[in-house]
Amino acid sequence: MRFHLCHPMPLTFQHQQLANGLDVIAEANADAHSIAIGMFVNTGSRDEEPAINGVSHFLEHMMFKGSEKYTWQDVNRIFDEMGARYNAFTSQEMTAYYANVLPEFTQRATEHLAHLLRPAIRQEDFDTEKKVILEEIAMYLDDPGHRVYEQAMAEHFGEHPLSQSVLGAAQRIRELTRQQMQEYFARRYGPGNMAVVATGRVDFPAFVELVERYCGRWPRVDAPRRYPQPAYAPRRKSLSDPKLNRHYIMGFTPGPSAQDERRFAARVLSDVIGDSEGSRFYWALVDKAIAEDADFGFYPHDRCGSYYLSLTTDPDRAHEAMQIALSELEKVKSDLNDDEVERAKNKIASSIVLQGEIPLGRMRAIGGQWLYNREYRSLEQDMATLRAITPQSLRDLMREFPFEPMTIVELGPGKA
Repeated sequence: MRFHLCHPMPLTFQHQQLANGLDVIAEANADAHSIAIGMFVNTGSRDEEPAINGVSHFLEHMMFKGSEKYTWQDVNRIFDEMGARYNAFTSQEMTAYYANVLPEFTQRATEHLAHLLRPAIRQEDFDTEKKVILEEIAMYLDDPGHRVYEQAMAEHFGEHPLSQSVLGAAQRIRELTRQQMQEYFARRYGPGNMAVVATGRVDFPAFVELVERYCGRWPRVDAPRRYPQPAYAPRRKSLSDPKLNRHYIMGFTPGPSAQDERRFAARVLSDVIGDSEGSRFYWALVDKAIAEDADFGFYPHDRCGSYYLSLTTDPDRAHEAMQIALSELEKVKSDLNDDEVERAKNKIASSIVLQGEIPLGRMRAIGGQWLYNREYRSLEQDMATLRAITPQSLRDLMREFPFEPMTIVELGPGKA
């Protein structure tokens, strides 16, 4: 199999750092009909002190409450007037705010995102939004899949900061003050710890001038991240909830980091084992109606990584499903075949290209890559790396990361 970009898009990468340390990066595509602009901040729940866990996600909400110039009504109105596709996300390791607009709105979108990243954090808005956050936490606690994920992350990472919830515990949010949020924002949300990213129809010199105009006076921050090594060990925990009628299982085991070139091979291996269609888990568990859902995936974290398995089953078949899943993880080490590796590579290649065809997809990929590694990877580079993966690459990877030690957390209707 030989996959390639038949008509390589005329993509140009450029980078400039402003005097205050703000990185401005862009991948210009002359054939694009829109521009995506994102502001990526190298902070998330792993960077929070335990006493203020959840503040990054809470801040995401507060950004949309307005700046000194704009109210929350203005924020949404201005985005809507541009016809923007806009959103934000918070993870364990980064937060991002972005908009996809027509090129004629480049200036207005840049200005508006800049105001978004300088929130007023008004006390009245803070108090109101705290209630929204607490409702969101309660909603997620009603989701058994989310509950088992949060508990599995906490058990797997233990004292490591990646164990902290993105949403935070309800009691922490209740106790959080506006002053604590303001101090956290001042420490981490600024040049030196963030990048402004544009993709699509970008005039880079003009874009840099816009970023300089709206962000050039932002103070630089010194926001180092701690990198303790996780203390991995086999762990198992069972939880019960009599309201449930299904059984949920999650397992975590070490994998390559976001800096490890083998993360591409880990993605291929995960597809072979646990993609939603045509994978080993699918045929062994879902097709045979032993599990309703059976996934195996990969999370590349900053300087560490995780494989995960996730099962949803009838409570009476939970043990059987887990034994089959663990058996498949052992079997793949010895009977991996060329055809399934090629199928996985083809699916991932399609995903990379389809995502790369739209500025919004490239913006998210480039922004995340820059925060983790301060490097730019073209579509051609990603495709070449994918093309070079062989079954032997995956066998070597499994020797280095043999799906152990594993943390397993179960949640079902029975007794814990």
